[in-house]
Amino acid sequence: MRALLQMCLAAWCVASPIAVVTIAQGNPEAARVKNPVAATTESLGDGKRIYQRYCASCHGSNAEGGPGNDLIPAAPDLTDKESKHGSTDGEIFSVIKNGVPPELNMIPFGDQIKDTEIWNVVNYIRSLAKRN
Repeated sequence: MRALLQMCLAAWCVASPIAVVTIAQGNPEAARVKNPVAATTESLGDGKRIYQRYCASCHGSNAEGGPGNDLIPAAPDLTDKESKHGSTDGEIFSVIKNGVPPELNMIPFGDQIKDTEIWNVVNYIRSLAKRN
């Protein structure tokens, strides 16, 4: 009986749109990570330089999103207050470092960009947030 209940619960989690939304929203573990890099003028400048090199080709030079193509979906607007992958500094850091599985339309940059540089990009993206 217990095995049947576990199978039913597992099937409901996979089939339920509510469960899918919950799974797709952010990263609770990453959300608890605090940004160790202050958003100084130097950090923002370094973040902008790194963003332009690695991120602008997909997300646009102003971080307002990219058009995508037949193979890759449009890159999201990073100036919005919320993201489906999480909006805390730690979640943004995790997405940049680890990408967004399983399709990896957002590839991981952890092997190309040092952690401090990723935090600088997080600070830069935060500085671009739309004022609503």
